[in-house]
Amino acid sequence: MGKEVLDSTLVSSYIKGDETAIETLINKHQQRIFSFIYSKVLDRDVTEDIFQDTFIKVINTLKRGSYNEEGKFLPWVMRIAHNLVIDHFRRSNRMPKFEDNGEFSIFSVLGDGALNAEKQIIKNQVENDVKRLIEELPDDQKAVLKMRIYQDMSFKEISDKTGVSINTALGRMRYALINLRKVIEKHNIILTN
Repeated sequence: MGKEVLDSTLVSSYIKGDETAIETLINKHQQRIFSFIYSKVLDRDVTEDIFQDTFIKVINTLKRGSYNEEGKFLPWVMRIAHNLVIDHFRRSNRMPKFEDNGEFSIFSVLGDGALNAEKQIIKNQVENDVKRLIEELPDDQKAVLKMRIYQDMSFKEISDKTGVSINTALGRMRYALINLRKVIEKHNIILTN
């Protein structure tokens, strides 16, 4: 009983604006959720990505105020993880294992090699805009974003390199993307060509 109350208390605290509450929840259940995902996909990198997506979904749902599981936090998170595992298998039948999960779609324009001269100029401009915007982020978020996007490092590698937990690295990446989107909207920068 005590554990249930604690989870729901942490969820309430987070919804009320206590950012540390979500990290406590992630730390508390990380091993169980990570092991569950790994037991299905048997690949550490894929597990890490699905784990990250699970908590991005959890955070988004809590932020929207759409959570009403009344203390059944872990089973709810497990259901999200399970659905993402199913999505992963559905996609991997038709697509490569590591596809863009939508979170980084603003960078898709940076990857297209065969562009004509006009598009190349636009691409360079966008690339410069994005790099400039990244420079405006807080240092910790900027570091994680650069390692993830430009050096293609996993969250485990980022965690090892920066000396912070995987959860902290995930959090920084999430906030970096949120802040980047805010800045992009504020500057009204069009990132498609």
